[in-house]
Amino acid sequence: MSGIEQWLVDHKIPVGKWGESFFDFLIDNFAAFFDLVSDVLGYLINGVINIMLFLPALISILLITGFSYFLQRSVKLSCFVFFALLFVVNQGYWTETVQTLALVVSSTLICMLIGIPIGIAAAHRPWLYAIVRPVLDLLQTIPTFVYLIPTLILFGLGVVPGLISTVVFAIAAPVRLTYLGVSSVPKPLVEAAESFGATKKQLLWKVEIPSALPTIMAGVTQCIMLSLSMVVIAALVGADGLGKPVVRALNQMKIDTGIEAGLAIVIVAILLDRLCKQRNAPVDGA
Repeated sequence: MSGIEQWLVDHKIPVGKWGESFFDFLIDNFAAFFDLVSDVLGYLINGVINIMLFLPALISILLITGFSYFLQRSVKLSCFVFFALLFVVNQGYWTETVQTLALVVSSTLICMLIGIPIGIAAAHRPWLYAIVRPVLDLLQTIPTFVYLIPTLILFGLGVVPGLISTVVFAIAAPVRLTYLGVSSVPKPLVEAAESFGATKKQLLWKVEIPSALPTIMAGVTQCIMLSLSMVVIAALVGADGLGKPVVRALNQMKIDTGIEAGLAIVIVAILLDRLCKQRNAPVDGA
């Protein structure tokens, strides 16, 4: 290296040491809080998984098939759901699929409960979006594996760091698309509602949210896909689900296991994507 490069290396800014000190501070002073969060979330997620696994696989598949027909009113889609899940059972990945579904659904619900209100607030307050926007850019730029490091340090191995990493990774989608949908409501529509004396609450629930609903639902779908991709990677920190056989196949060079688990992940992704589309939207095979 040249003299300037060597000088820069010798005078390295200790960013890593600062970060390590910060996490040491959190662990030393808030370990009880992180343990409580880990215990509560772990109990809830494992409870959902146990409830879903309590029923026989065939009954669960019938219930999911009926729910898909209730959502989309499509016989072809319901048949696809039924036979696709039967294929998952046939391959021996039903338990892992249920674990993945529980994590994806839980993380998506948390993302929507947090992200939609933030997106609505940002659409009404430009100063808030100016603060939130760089944070969202950062969350969508950081590589997925980086999210696993702090959650693993704070919450240990298991399902909880996978859930929290997934929420942090996927929450940008509902925030952005909710902001886009609410801020894109036609001004004449808003002005017409205001001229009839609509309050801010009525304006939000009866004008803005119905008008922005297609965009918000697109955020839900994107959040589900991001959650699914992160849940698979979260197997590296001990999260159960379809990610574990994928990681095992990668480590042991088992091509057959990788193909089987990969097909199960693809099926889960297709099902979640189709079920979350609005009924009047075009659905393949419907």
